[in-house]
Amino acid sequence: MTEPLSGQAAVDQLLEVLDLEQLDAATFVGESPQTGAQRVFGGQVAGQALVAAGRTVDPDRLVHSLHGYFVRPGDPTEPIRFSVETIRDGRSFSVRRSTAQQHGKTIFFMSASFQVREEGLDHHTPAPDGVPGPDDVPTMADWVRKYPSRRAAFNAAPRAVDVRYVNDPGWVPPGDRNASDQQRVWMRVNGKLPDDPLLHACALTYASDLSLLDSVLSVHGESWGPGGVIGASLDHALWFHRLFRADNWFLYDCTSPSASGSRGLASGRMYTEDGVHIASAVQEGLLRRVGERK
Repeated sequence: MTEPLSGQAAVDQLLEVLDLEQLDAATFVGESPQTGAQRVFGGQVAGQALVAAGRTVDPDRLVHSLHGYFVRPGDPTEPIRFSVETIRDGRSFSVRRSTAQQHGKTIFFMSASFQVREEGLDHHTPAPDGVPGPDDVPTMADWVRKYPSRRAAFNAAPRAVDVRYVNDPGWVPPGDRNASDQQRVWMRVNGKLPDDPLLHACALTYASDLSLLDSVLSVHGESWGPGGVIGASLDHALWFHRLFRADNWFLYDCTSPSASGSRGLASGRMYTEDGVHIASAVQEGLLRRVGERK
C-alpha cells in the first residue's frame, strides 16, 4: 500500500483540493484526493463550498458563519460542481448559498454570511483549565502503534491536519475507550498556509468535521467501526469569532448535549494555545450500530 501524503505535501494537496476551477461568475468545479475512501469527506465538500461562496464576495468581507446540510454521499472519483447564488449584498453583510452537485443531484448545500470588519463589544468564555498541550499528548502515529489493527482506517483518513487527542480517539476498539463528557483534541494544519483569511476559514471548516461527532460516542464510551457504531454527518454549522491561523495549534473542545432517535448532537469551541476563542461548531450526525439498516 502506498504511504499517504503527510506534512507539507498533504497540505499542498489540500490547497489543490480547495483551489476550485472557475467556469463562470457563479460556477466552480472541485476534485477529491484519491485516498481510497468510499465517499467524499464531509469537511472537504464543506470547505470547497465555502471557497466557491467566498470567491463571489468582496475580499474585505470575512466569513463569520456557515450552515450546511449533507444530503447525499459524495463520490470521490467524480468532480463536484458548485453553484453559488447571491442572496444579498448589503452595506455590511453579504449572504451566499453554495450548492454542491454530482450526477445532477445535490450532495451538499450551504448558506454562508460575510461581514466587513467592525469594532464592538468583545468577550468570550475562557478556555478550559488543566488541558495538556499538544506536545504533551499522543500523536496519531502513537495511537496507531498501540492499535495496529486500525492502521488501514488511519491511512485512509485525511493527513493534512495534525490531530492530537487529549482523551481516547473515537476509533479506539470497543471496550478500550473510556467514557467522558468531553472530547478534546489539539489540531493544526500540518504545514504552511498562505495568508488569505478565506483559506484559513476553509481549512478550519475542513478540520472541524474530523472529530466533532466523536463527542457523542465519548459520552457512552462507544467506538466507530466493527463492534461499535457507524455514522454520517447530517448538518454542520460554524461561527468564526476572531481572526486566526489554521496552521497554528488550536484546541477543539467538544461536548454532546443530546443523543436520541439514532441521531447525536455535538458542539465544539475552538481556542488558540493562548486561550482565545476563535470559532464555534455544532453538528448533528446519524449514528447506528454496525449491522443495523442503512
